[in-house]
Amino acid sequence: MLKPFNFLLLVAMIGAATVTYQIKHHAEEKLGEVRSLQAQIQLERQTIDLLEADWSLLNQPVRLERLVERFQEDLQLGNIDPPQIAQPNELPQKLLQIEELIAQDFDDFADPTITGSVVR
Repeated sequence: MLKPFNFLLLVAMIGAATVTYQIKHHAEEKLGEVRSLQAQIQLERQTIDLLEADWSLLNQPVRLERLVERFQEDLQLGNIDPPQIAQPNELPQKLLQIEELIAQDFDDFADPTITGSVVR
């Protein structure tokens, strides 16, 4: 009677050890993925910092002024007059939000297959 019970416990112990090893292996794989992603994130942050530094160097007013003077004949740049600046009523209307589109009543359309680009 004791031998079958011991055999059953041995099988259960081997099964538990196998499951534990699989879980450990899976966790180590995930840890490797996390470390790889952290390295990629760090690289991206460093790249962003470098690009921001380049951007600030490229946008220095002294540098831009020299470029304007150098290419004045080609670009024909000038000062901005106040009428050239758009007024709020001249700007395009805001885009409809999805909630507004859903709430609209489309019963006014006689034929929903007609679009603005189709000529009959």
